[in-house]
Order: sequence, then structure tokens, then C-alpha cells
Amino acid sequence: MSNSQQRLVLGIDGGATKTVALLGDADTGVILGRSRQRGSNFYAHDSSAAFAELDRAIAQAFVNAGLARQKVTAMCAGIAGVSRPEDEQMVSSWVRNRGIADDLLIANDGWLVIAAGTSNGIGVGVICGTGSIAVGRDAQGMMRRAGGWGYLFGDEGSGHDMAIMALRAAACAADGRGPRTALLPALLAHWQLELPEDFITYLYGVSDPRPLLGDVGPVIMHVAAEQDAVALQIVQHAGNELSRAIMAVACQLELPKPLPLALAGSMIVRGAPLQHALLANLERHNVHVSTQLVEDPVVGALRLAQRIAVGERQLKGEWQAL
Repeated sequence: MSNSQQRLVLGIDGGATKTVALLGDADTGVILGRSRQRGSNFYAHDSSAAFAELDRAIAQAFVNAGLARQKVTAMCAGIAGVSRPEDEQMVSSWVRNRGIADDLLIANDGWLVIAAGTSNGIGVGVICGTGSIAVGRDAQGMMRRAGGWGYLFGDEGSGHDMAIMALRAAACAADGRGPRTALLPALLAHWQLELPEDFITYLYGVSDPRPLLGDVGPVIMHVAAEQDAVALQIVQHAGNELSRAIMAVACQLELPKPLPLALAGSMIVRGAPLQHALLANLERHNVHVSTQLVEDPVVGALRLAQRIAVGERQLKGEWQAL
């Protein structure tokens, strides 16, 4: 079969810091090309800039596959910041006008995690990185979500949430208002600061401290692994919050037991103390799970695109009525 006749599919995972594209064979699901570009979150970036990164990611995937760019049979896109019907319509129009794909599925990034981390795309997917969200999908295609409200009033259990708690604990320790904790010297060393007062000038001296806070997670995990009581309490609180989100989703869906649970995001995938806290809290609530770590959620996007390509038409975007 020549390249021009080969049926292809695209999987896209677009986040705030990176956009990953996989090009695959529509009939076998075999990955042919992969690329990574800058972020395409439509809340974090201007829409034109986000679309430009998506286009570059797609183009480079074809280049890396050694194929001429062509319209694919199906495409699944999980793009952070694309959650409302009007957002989906904007992306759909762009895909149609650019002639990128015959069929398009816009999926919540949590759905990608479920598709990548379960055998049949049924279960609960948790993303815990800088932010956090839990998404569930049952055999009837019903979907529910909990969390994902952003750093101002949500994202409980996330890296940002834990970073704020760690800084508060460090400030309390410095003042004598709270217990001593190794988080204080660890955070000072992490940012190469000398005195606790330097936190003020360092963090308030930038227009947006969120990227700085996003780097704190591994510090907290390291201190917790050393059995620091304050760090362990922070991690335990985060695990409890994530488990609450999982249970809130699971109770609204008809899901198998043990519950298929897919975990993604740097904080949970690389944070053994947080994994332990989460699973222990679920056990305390008699929620038994079968857990899979997902290093690469974009694999789920490619799987969903391939399912569409072979005729599974019941797949719908999360905001569309089934």
C-alpha cells in the first residue's frame, strides 16, 4: 500500500507547557511518528498561538514518520482549556478548515488517561501535576468529573496546592507559630535563598509565581520520604483530597470492581508518598482499585482515534449528549 493510500490517525495531548502528537496506522494502531512542541492550552495561550503549536506538532509528526502530510481518517484531541461547547466548536472548525481529519473527537485530558491506563476505556483517570482533576467513564459512555477548578479555588491535592501548604508550613516554622520542619531549609536550598524573609522578595517579585511553585512538588516528596511529620501531613492531605474526587466520580457511574484507576501527572506518577497516601485513603473507605500509572496520556488519544477509525461511532465528546 502506498503512503497516499494508507489510513492514518492522530492523537493529540495539548497542555500548558507541551503539545504531544502521535501519528499512527488507522487499522493497527501502530505508532508511526511522534512530535513534541510548546504548550497549546487555550486558557494559558492566545488561541492563534495555541493553534499554531497544534499545527506544528501535527506537521512534525508526519515529518518524523517519513510521510507527506495528508488528511487523516480520525483524530482525537485532548487539549487543556477546551471544555465548553463553544471551545469544541472552535477546534472543530479549525480542524475542518485545515483539512486535518475526516472525524474528530475532542476529549477531556482525563479521558485520555483512562484510555491509556485501562484495557477498555472504562474507569477513573486522575491527573495530578501542577493542577488536578478526576474523570470517570462507564460502559454506557457516561462521563463525570470532579476537581479541575484551577488554582484560585480548586486543584486540591495538586502540586500547586501542596506548594502553598509547604510555604505556609515553612513560614509558620520560621515564625515559631508552627512545628519545625525540614521543608524550611529544603525550600531555601531549592531556590538558593539564605533567609526565610527572602521568600517574600523572591516570590512576590515576579508577575506570576505559579511556575516557581510548580517546581516545589519533588522537594515536598523528598522531605516526606525522609519522614518529616509536616511534609507527611501535607502529602496525606493531598492524597485525601484526590481520593475524595475519585469517590465523587465513581459514585455517579456504574463501574466495575475493583475500580480501574489510571494515574497520570508528574506529582502522582513520580511521587511514591502521594501514591501511598491516596491508595491508603481509598482502602479506608473500602474502595478497592486496580491501579495503572500512565506516563504518556497521548497514547490514550491515539487509541481513541483508532477506535473511531475502525467504526466505533458511539464515542462522543464529554459535553455532547449521548
